[in-house]
Amino acid sequence: MQIKPRQHLLDIWQAMARHSFDDGKLVRGDTDGLSSVADAERLLCLLYPATEVPAFRLDQPDTTERDVLRALDRVGSRLEIPPNLITALTQFMRTHTGTDDSPTFAGGHYFRPSQPDGEITHAQSQLGVVDSYSMSVTLCLATLGFLKVYEGTTTRPEVRKAIVELREATNARLTAAMISLLRSFTVNVFDSESEQGQRLIQVIGQGGQSDRLVLQQFSRRLRPLRATIIESLTRGIQVDEGIRDESQLFECGWAWGIVKDAPEITDLRLQAPGQPEGIADRLPYVYFTVVALDGIQDLFSDRTLTLGLLDEDQQKLAEMLRLRWELSQQYWSAIARFGTERWPLEDLPWQTTGLRLESEYFSLTVAAIVVHDLIRRKATDDDLTRTVAVMERLADRGRITSRMTRRDPTIRLHNPGVTMPLAGSERSGGQLLWRMPDFSAQLLKRSIQLAELSRNIGAQDRLLRLSEQTFEHLWSRRLDDETGTGLWDNVQAVFPDAHDVGSRLSWSITERVTECLVAARNLYEQQPIRSPELAELARELLSEATHLFGKEQLEASAAPDGSRARAMRSIESRLDHARSLVDDRPATAFALALPVLQELDTLAQARGAAAQEV
Repeated sequence: MQIKPRQHLLDIWQAMARHSFDDGKLVRGDTDGLSSVADAERLLCLLYPATEVPAFRLDQPDTTERDVLRALDRVGSRLEIPPNLITALTQFMRTHTGTDDSPTFAGGHYFRPSQPDGEITHAQSQLGVVDSYSMSVTLCLATLGFLKVYEGTTTRPEVRKAIVELREATNARLTAAMISLLRSFTVNVFDSESEQGQRLIQVIGQGGQSDRLVLQQFSRRLRPLRATIIESLTRGIQVDEGIRDESQLFECGWAWGIVKDAPEITDLRLQAPGQPEGIADRLPYVYFTVVALDGIQDLFSDRTLTLGLLDEDQQKLAEMLRLRWELSQQYWSAIARFGTERWPLEDLPWQTTGLRLESEYFSLTVAAIVVHDLIRRKATDDDLTRTVAVMERLADRGRITSRMTRRDPTIRLHNPGVTMPLAGSERSGGQLLWRMPDFSAQLLKRSIQLAELSRNIGAQDRLLRLSEQTFEHLWSRRLDDETGTGLWDNVQAVFPDAHDVGSRLSWSITERVTECLVAARNLYEQQPIRSPELAELARELLSEATHLFGKEQLEASAAPDGSRARAMRSIESRLDHARSLVDDRPATAFALALPVLQELDTLAQARGAAAQEV
């Protein structure tokens, strides 16, 4: 199934508007207010494409396109959509604000009790989580950009007043989310003889080397990163002094929430209220690290910088987050590609060191960080090819490109999803779990990102095939009942033998698919990969065609309005066009040159036949 970003995004918008809006007003769902993550995901299904895809812009009503208006007719008319969006966003900001007027980031019903018959207390449901911090960064930046453009198109006093209120609330939430991300970052230092140290050595020691040799390689390869962390001790990163000892192992990244004893961020121009005490253990999770990386990179996007969306304090916080972004990305990419032979990433499934879990989902999250790193540092063809092979194997093992067997345990990868205990959450009264059911959507997102990065025709072709297969799998999982027709997720639609799996509306997966379609649009916007071989052939064809055309012009001139004169003008125009394309689109130039050569040959044959008759 070919991915058609425009049409498929319109389908999602229409389904989302039908489900969530009634006469222009955002309809409260069963889960509204219970999870800031789910509420932000729902709004991003609409706002993310509207701010990332020019054809879907809603901030300039005079330019809104007709098919967009048809898809969003439940949201309002051309002039009503922006004010109705402002009302919906303001409703979100108010709902997720505490009694002290500081933003809240409740995980809500996304938290699960560790016991099958257990319950989550209200206080536990209000705990903040990295998913909410990261999602809030993306939502707030999209909102600020939307307001900045739309403000210049309206003169209605009540709307301008609503814009001021929403901007203040959005800036407060963005600042709070960035601070919470800073306070959730951690560096965990541990001894190589400890249980966690032995597991890390086992993961990265793919060649069967001794523990001592693996430790030496770890120390040597990560020495520059260790030095950067030590240097960063004066820049707000809390870490055990043991980091200075090269015989110690370490991990860095994001815990599930604010770390216990994390200091408050105070060196800001304005006071930042609402910095709750953390309870999370100093244990980096590769999943939450990927989630944080995805949100933080939006702070440095061209759109954020061009529109100047960050104030002075937020710019300072962004630089602090950039440092942690770089550290985490470099660390996990180095671990995933450790050694000189087989990568640890290629040894499926990935084993976590802190919680002793293993799953293809964790392999996918580590691969996601490798994708981030490959994009950042312009990867080699070998790195890309090996990563593509990992993605293909994950699709097979996840039963996306292969058949599910009878009583296949793989179904649990998709529903209910991979479950992780949240270390330190027991301090809130009972241990909490976090569930990730979006394996297919994450695989699609990373495959498209890799395809956009790749400049190797073979690798990109494999990634596009994988993306199309994964998208077809996901598209078949849309709901077809009253709870959310056209949205996600109905796992049984693709795995009919999974009788104990029900369908349920998931804003998490719906939002991920929306992100994937925006990424696919960016992929198709860039120039196709240039083939040097085809470029050389195209130049040879054009050289011969240009020569023959010049020879044809030596013949007696025809009447300016005659058929031969018109044919000669057409040939000249097509030759000029083909020459202009040969560097960027050699295959197109090749295709254009062939009929020109055929036409020139036809003209020459006709002239030869006429000469014989004479």
